[in-house]
Amino acid sequence: MTVFRKIRRKLLDSGKLKSYLAYAFGEILLIAIGILIAWKINDLNEIRKNRIVELKIYESLYDELNMNLNILNTNIERYSDTSKSLENTMNYIGLPSEEISEGAKDTIVHINYSEINLLDGALNSVISTTKFELIESDSLKSLITNYPSEIQKLKSIDSKIKEIVIDRLQPVLEKHLALKDILSKDNPKYTRIQEFGEPSNYSDLLQSKDYQNSLIDRFLQTQNLLTSAKKLRNRTQVMSMSLRKELGYTL
Repeated sequence: MTVFRKIRRKLLDSGKLKSYLAYAFGEILLIAIGILIAWKINDLNEIRKNRIVELKIYESLYDELNMNLNILNTNIERYSDTSKSLENTMNYIGLPSEEISEGAKDTIVHINYSEINLLDGALNSVISTTKFELIESDSLKSLITNYPSEIQKLKSIDSKIKEIVIDRLQPVLEKHLALKDILSKDNPKYTRIQEFGEPSNYSDLLQSKDYQNSLIDRFLQTQNLLTSAKKLRNRTQVMSMSLRKELGYTL
């Protein structure tokens, strides 16, 4: 800047006004260009920083979605097995006591329910914070925005099944069946309870209207759950593929 001042002073002292104005304009232009370059560098640095954060967001979402895919695959297989078991149980209705096999009794007693636990921590963190604005892809934003409602739909059906099992199926089973049937018949520790305990009445259970309605209701809800889980798996796969592409992973 000292050099520039000396040049300006020299031009003013020489009386060359046009030269001075031209030089002053050039100096202003040079300063403006410098400012623009500095602004551009700062802007590029900001873009680079945002891109780093964006990729970290994608990585956390990608990891969470892939864990959800594993959870969904496991549960879809379980829901399918449960549907078959419930169908088999419905076919036992109307059978006389002597025709109800030990295998059939085992199927009736073991109603097998476990709650599905999908992960959504990374997803909620993105949606509820400014991280969401860092995502450049509009299609990915749309997928991320709609995903929580898909999870909630699945959880809602799962909650209905839990209510059927705990509030309706378990009480009617305990009314007609003896829990000693669950115990191993070959274990000597259970000899007395197996011999003297009150027996189960499978025929009365199978003829119970409450049991039949609960059984059918659970079967229908399990079918809904299976359909919903498959749809959510497809949505999860689409999101995972989109994130994979953004991250530059090879397929």
